[in-house]
Amino acid sequence: MPFENRNIIITGGAGALGAAVVAQLVAQGAHCFVPVHKKKESPRLPGPGTVNYLDNIDLTDEPAVENFYREVVAKGPLWASVHTAGGFAMSKITETKKADFHNMMAMNTLSTFLCCREAVRAMRNGAGGGRIVNVAAKAAIAPVGGMLPYIASKAAVVAITQALAEEVAPENILVNAVLPSLMDTPANRSAMPTADFSKWPKVEQVANTILFLISPNNTVTRSALVPVYGRS
Repeated sequence: MPFENRNIIITGGAGALGAAVVAQLVAQGAHCFVPVHKKKESPRLPGPGTVNYLDNIDLTDEPAVENFYREVVAKGPLWASVHTAGGFAMSKITETKKADFHNMMAMNTLSTFLCCREAVRAMRNGAGGGRIVNVAAKAAIAPVGGMLPYIASKAAVVAITQALAEEVAPENILVNAVLPSLMDTPANRSAMPTADFSKWPKVEQVANTILFLISPNNTVTRSALVPVYGRS
């Protein structure tokens, strides 16, 4: 198993996509570390790996993110960091306040930046390279109306991914991003009950792509913006 005994951070690991990533990693023997806001019991998942929830962590708070990564590294070298945490909001520009824009940039862009930075620091200390995967969005490269702050924040995630990939490639740290379209989650089904769910990518399918990108078997793919659109 390529992930056996490897330490991997998954932000947003209690959400739909993050939980799917965690489940597949545990099945392949990884030790998963998931930052959460509130105390949460670690799930019992099938497989030889483990899940550790670390609570009271705000991914937009610099000292909190620094302390979280230090706590994980104290348990052993960090192999990969997957950043599925984030937020979504829709509104027309004339109905969007400054606070709404700042909120999207904090939840999606700032959190990604801080986690990428601390992941690089941790991987350098491990001296064996590593893998980073960010979660952007299809709308970041194919914008639509009515969600400008969200799209801007995810477009910034795209830029962070590609700039960082060039910076750390010589250290065998490969950085990529997945760009989901609307994913098949309970929340999205509830919001759009008449949609054709069969066209939406399943979170398990998106997780499969993420697992390849963070696998040690991925030795050449970096700076990629991988579309995970399904048929939507």
